Amino acid sequence: MKVASNGLGIHVEEHGDGDLSLVFLHYWGGSSGTWRHVTSKLVPAFHTIAIDHRGWGQSDAPADGYGLADLAADAEGVIQALNLQRYVLVGHSMGGKVAQLMASRRPPGLVGLVLVAPSPPTPMAMPAQAREMMAGAYASRETVEATIDNVLTARPLSAGDREQVITDSLRGAPPAKRAWPRVTSLEDIGRQAGSISVPTAVIVGEFDKVDTVEVLRNELLPRIPQAVLHVMLGIGHLPMLEAPDALTLLIEKFCVSLSDSRMNLTGRR
Repeated sequence: MKVASNGLGIHVEEHGDGDLSLVFLHYWGGSSGTWRHVTSKLVPAFHTIAIDHRGWGQSDAPADGYGLADLAADAEGVIQALNLQRYVLVGHSMGGKVAQLMASRRPPGLVGLVLVAPSPPTPMAMPAQAREMMAGAYASRETVEATIDNVLTARPLSAGDREQVITDSLRGAPPAKRAWPRVTSLEDIGRQAGSISVPTAVIVGEFDKVDTVEVLRNELLPRIPQAVLHVMLGIGHLPMLEAPDALTLLIEKFCVSLSDSRMNLTGRR
């Protein structure tokens, strides 16, 4: 379905009716479908909302407005439109940086943050030439396949998942493809990240070449007070496709821990 948010139609995949909502934000090149294996395993215990960022999937694609604040405002509008009272943000890569900005504002109803292979809050360190190569990574089927094999994954994807990545990457609107590598990934929200006050799980693949374990240990963990790192062995940048069962289990355990803490605080145990 499409939800009116921030002046756009934002496509949302909504499933389940659990008391706790999980809002999923995808990576640069993905869509709400990137999360389908994870969300299908979390319902009906949880209420899941997977969002297509503007310019990706089935959401509207304006000519401009692809900064972190724009992407955050889109997601915040969806949360407001759906009247979510208690929710966890789950952001992957680019979506992880958007989620950090959203969480730093301490919105009502936010109880936890899951960052999966997140882009760090500081500018992505990359030579200019490599940044331009990144901007062309989704130009053709051949470049997408090369990116999958050489950058995004450490484990082979199933034929269906591989095709999903290719389709999503090619479908992206040109301004959305250009904005992240050239502009948005360079935004610095390091100071804002220090304002995140909810429990935070940081999940990264051992062999992630995009947002490495070392970068996240140096650039993200020291800035988020309650962040706890989980390293998935043998996994690259797409754990929701490379190891969806293991990732789902980590997310589920995190959400259960939030419920346990809530019961302890309210004296129900």
